[in-house]
Amino acid sequence: QVQLVESGGGSVQAGGSLRLSCIASGNTYTPLYMGWFRQAPGTEREGVAAIEKDGTTRYADSVKGRFTISQDNAKSTLYLQMSNLKPEDSAMYYCAAAFRWYSTGVLTTSAYGYWGQGTQVTVSS
Repeated sequence: QVQLVESGGGSVQAGGSLRLSCIASGNTYTPLYMGWFRQAPGTEREGVAAIEKDGTTRYADSVKGRFTISQDNAKSTLYLQMSNLKPEDSAMYYCAAAFRWYSTGVLTTSAYGYWGQGTQVTVSS
């Protein structure tokens, strides 16, 4: 069983930065891909960024140029560097992992089998 634990969330003013981390444990295999998702109250969970095992990255249009996803396989850790944050970035952020390929795309929730509990990000104007 895979456990994912996020950290690094918090409150920041617009224009500020945060770095989220997600530590994976419980499985000796490297995920085929991992992703960051977010969900604001009353909205559906949406894909923010994803990274494949070979380092290929994907971003939602709303965060391109501001967010950077990276991974340290030696530390089993996934990161999301968020810069120039906006109030609309406020949400609960979740990391997710997949050990098999799904056809729905790496920024869709149905492409992942394992989820963390989330870390809250609040951006004030």
